[in-house]
Amino acid sequence: MDKRLQDLRSICSFPNLPESSEAFGKVKLTRGYLIALVGTAIWSSTAVFIGYLTTRFHMPPLALAFWRDLIVAGALLGVIGLVARRLLRLGRLNVPFFVLYGFVLAMFNALWTVSVTLNGAAVATVLIYISPVFTALTGWCWWGERLGALQIGAIVLSIAGCTLVSGAYDRAVWQGNLSGILVGVATGVAFAAYSLLGKGSSRRGVNPWTATLYSFAFGAAFLLLVQRPDTLLWLSRPLAAGPGGWREAALGWGTLVMLAVGPTLGGYGLYTVSLTYLPAATANLITTLEPALTAVLAYVFLGERLTIPQLLGGGLILIGVMIVRLGERAGGTPQSP
Repeated sequence: MDKRLQDLRSICSFPNLPESSEAFGKVKLTRGYLIALVGTAIWSSTAVFIGYLTTRFHMPPLALAFWRDLIVAGALLGVIGLVARRLLRLGRLNVPFFVLYGFVLAMFNALWTVSVTLNGAAVATVLIYISPVFTALTGWCWWGERLGALQIGAIVLSIAGCTLVSGAYDRAVWQGNLSGILVGVATGVAFAAYSLLGKGSSRRGVNPWTATLYSFAFGAAFLLLVQRPDTLLWLSRPLAAGPGGWREAALGWGTLVMLAVGPTLGGYGLYTVSLTYLPAATANLITTLEPALTAVLAYVFLGERLTIPQLLGGGLILIGVMIVRLGERAGGTPQSP
């Protein structure tokens, strides 16, 4: 098993490029962008699964969030235990940090649910994508990451694009809902905190998949504390409906497992991996592609049509990401995370 891990490390390394070279920095940066983009593409399918579970089975959002986290943690525990058991070692000194990491993840999931309930999907989506602003500012103060004019401009373009993609440019949705807006802003702050804690995990030398395992495990533990007994096993209710109820229950649980292992594990896991290559603000900015990608998936799988504002907003988001990439090329490789 150790030999296979060594072979994998040798394949993923850059044997002909010293780590201090400019070429190594560019290759590392390109790899980070690719990982973050793939993770975001997978992540963007989350809404399709969640929409199916909440409309077809009327599954309570907090119960759904708990089972997502628990299944992700269980799947990772099984895979890591089989192929790379050494990655299960977290270290006693890292436990308090990952308790905080899991708590922030649980808060993010809970706040996101409340924000959607109070604001609707449009405003909630815009408010959560304010997170690059908080990530950039905190990363600049905390981690010493660069915050230049190009990056600030790209953040503004991304927020404007998210506004158009979600349809939140209608002023009526912002009126008379101050508490909802505050919760929405708190959701963006929670996601920014999750990104920065991911960067902190990387700086501690914790493997990204180890970090994902323990953040979701502790997140599931915190979410369990807010569950109601009558909703925790919601998807088992079809069993009491009659002889064919087991099919409905199997379909519901199967969809939930697919949600956890696919977009949740793939999206969060790859995003965490990207933080080992990219500054937190840059990785967070790339995730603002999610609304545009979700709109495309909704068109393909649900038959929803893309409007002109959505197309324009998706274009603004892409331009924002491209500006950051071109700015880093022009100014040299950014400080290594």
